[in-house]
Amino acid sequence: MSDEPRACCAPARASGDGADAGAAAPEPAPVRTGDGAGDAPYRSWQELEGGTFLMGSETSPYPADGEGPVREVRLDPFGIAATAVTNDEFAAFAEATGHRTDAERFGWSFVFGGFLPDDFPPTRGAVQAPWWRQVFEADWRRPEGPDSSVADRGDHPVVHVSYDDALAYCAWAGVRLPGEAEWEYAARGGLDGKPYPWGDERDPDGEYRMNIWRGSFPDRNTAADGYAGTCPADAFPPNAYGLFNMTGNVWEWCADAFGTGTRVLRGGSHLCHESYCLRYRTSARMGNTPDSSSGNTGFRVAR
Repeated sequence: MSDEPRACCAPARASGDGADAGAAAPEPAPVRTGDGAGDAPYRSWQELEGGTFLMGSETSPYPADGEGPVREVRLDPFGIAATAVTNDEFAAFAEATGHRTDAERFGWSFVFGGFLPDDFPPTRGAVQAPWWRQVFEADWRRPEGPDSSVADRGDHPVVHVSYDDALAYCAWAGVRLPGEAEWEYAARGGLDGKPYPWGDERDPDGEYRMNIWRGSFPDRNTAADGYAGTCPADAFPPNAYGLFNMTGNVWEWCADAFGTGTRVLRGGSHLCHESYCLRYRTSARMGNTPDSSSGNTGFRVAR
């Protein structure tokens, strides 16, 4: 398996693309432990009994991602949040701790170019994929740059958060990131061997079940599923375990290493399209550096 992140899906900050060439990384932000006591607002938990399941896929279109081989994995019982962490939840953490995300400390993050207005000042693109743009002052509060906000997106998943930011949130809230096997077990909802949390068909009987790119990527998004960008964390029906948006919407950090210097991301995002990134599947995976952030990357917590 290659250690190279799948940067077309979520770009890497320290990838050698020139976006931060010669720039020293800021000192890591201090972590405050336990202040949130596991009681961050709005969260609902699903307690899963664990047991044995079949993890992975041998029919992945991306062999280098390391989805296979299919193997039997046994898990202890664990709890997992029904939704990804929302902007409102992350705001409570930021207010309580004064935490500054990696995007805020670096002064920029990656934004999908199609979300920028026509008169937006020139931006440097990422070499990994031309649709990603380095946007200064883009962060979780301002997902599309300095003139944007999350004022009407409190219930959407927080984005522009790095793996390190997710760990800081977990330390405060008294929770943790899910292990990769836990994440896949939860996403499958008891359906071994199925590509989606609800079964075999992406859009069963023409019904949209997740938030992905609809149309032709990267130039035309019909938003036929109701959303051009992120959607509320509890949009679309949950899987059989009561979990929302385990595929599509935003990539979710997991606790495991993907390769040397990278961490696992799961679930795909609203920017995934079958023409280049068929990773909105229960077994799909990618990796990124722990200080990277983008407008389609968030996280979910476990306990």
